[in-house]
Amino acid sequence: MAARYEYVVDEIREGMIGGKMSGDKLEKVLNQRARDGWQLKAITSVEVKGRVGPGGVDGVLVTFERPVG
Repeated sequence: MAARYEYVVDEIREGMIGGKMSGDKLEKVLNQRARDGWQLKAITSVEVKGRVGPGGVDGVLVTFERPVG
């Protein structure tokens, strides 16, 4: 029987307008998910739609997986 997995995706961005992505912020997310049994699967750079103005801000989608069961 093939292994079954579940996934979770966290959206991480720095501020609503501009700003650089914080390594500390990403590290906190990675460590928290690891404590809950999640393993990093992928990090994808994206432009995240902000609440202010027509543009977006740079961010990342961080995908984790863990076995079901």
